[in-house]
Amino acid sequence: MKLLKRWLLFGALLCVSVVHAADPLLISGGSDRAIPIAVVPFAWQGGNALPEDMAQIVGNDLRNSGIFEPIARQNMISQPAAASEVIFRDWTAIGAQYVLVGQITPNAGRVQISYALLNVSTEQVMVSGSVGGAVTQLRDLAHHISDQAYEKMTGVKGAFSTRLLYVTAERFSASNTRYTLQRADYDGARAVTLLQSREPILSPSFAPDGKRIAYVSFEQKRPRIFVQNIETGHREQISNYQGLNGAPAWSPEGNRLAFVLSRDGNPEIYVMDMGSRQVRRVTNHAAIDTEPFWGKDGQTIYFTSDRSGKPQIYRMKINGGAAERVTFIGNYNANPKLSADEKTLVMIHRQEGYTVFKVAAQDLERGSLRVLSDSSLDESPTVAPNGTMVIYATHHQGKGVLMLASINGRVRLPLPSIQGEVREPSWSPYLN
Repeated sequence: MKLLKRWLLFGALLCVSVVHAADPLLISGGSDRAIPIAVVPFAWQGGNALPEDMAQIVGNDLRNSGIFEPIARQNMISQPAAASEVIFRDWTAIGAQYVLVGQITPNAGRVQISYALLNVSTEQVMVSGSVGGAVTQLRDLAHHISDQAYEKMTGVKGAFSTRLLYVTAERFSASNTRYTLQRADYDGARAVTLLQSREPILSPSFAPDGKRIAYVSFEQKRPRIFVQNIETGHREQISNYQGLNGAPAWSPEGNRLAFVLSRDGNPEIYVMDMGSRQVRRVTNHAAIDTEPFWGKDGQTIYFTSDRSGKPQIYRMKINGGAAERVTFIGNYNANPKLSADEKTLVMIHRQEGYTVFKVAAQDLERGSLRVLSDSSLDESPTVAPNGTMVIYATHHQGKGVLMLASINGRVRLPLPSIQGEVREPSWSPYLN
């Protein structure tokens, strides 16, 4: 149990005395103004009002990326339903650079949505299309349209149709807490329960196929790693070693799982082949090595270690070689996550001279670091598969919540209120 606490309270045990200092590579503010876009309310050709406002969902998606700023509806002087109805001088007058319009029509008990994205300055249609589905799928259809528009405007694939895992902890008494593993849309909507337990659930992680998850459960009063099929609910315990079994992380191709074991006396990183279930040790050091995260080559892992005397992030090849330190700004850097292009490293960061923990993003090419959060006890960052957004656990108005922030620092907002304390978020890969 002492070893377990040592790992779980990694940050508290590794606090060190620091001096007040400023770092010239630390970036504290956001970037330039977001691009104004008008997402016009979609015209509905049916009778009763629809249960979802698709234009509002699309606008929120684009805003959350940190690149776009939807124009307020009260500032829109017209509401066209199709590209042919757009009068460009009207949108130029209110400063819109893009206009997105849509029309929803009933179709044999379902709905069909036609949409178009227009560039105001060139007066050209950038992308148009039509998607259909059930009324219960309106959010899926809206996220799809957001993805299409975002990719056309930026050249980067949208991540709005992805999913989120997280854990809630609802306390009923001193000896009765219910832990729930949930899956939801990336923005916290439409949550469904995957697992409930009276014991803690930690470190959920999506497999690259989006169909399997791995997580740590204490249901046997000790930490053990499970893999679960999301669709069928079938779950299997894959580790039962003495001591710690924690921090599972899927390899990019999904056939290996990295995790932390203390079976040999010290927390080290191991890799399991999911076919043969053979396990081999990757790190070998007297320090604590934990929180593995795979590089996209499937041969490199990033991890947290206190081998320098303070928790910092390192990387190394899983087949051998020396570990290379990656982070140098601040006296505490942990829980590494990479953007899809591997240019940005997101982590929990503590600046020199401070005691608070924040989410930060480091440019791996230039070495500069940007603080993304404004709270003081942030943890468990997870990055969108396109690298534009991060979600992390923090406290807001006296409650444990999930916060979404754009990597460029423009956007920071809490996800919708969820029952109980919310923690341990994990973003899915792209879903087909």
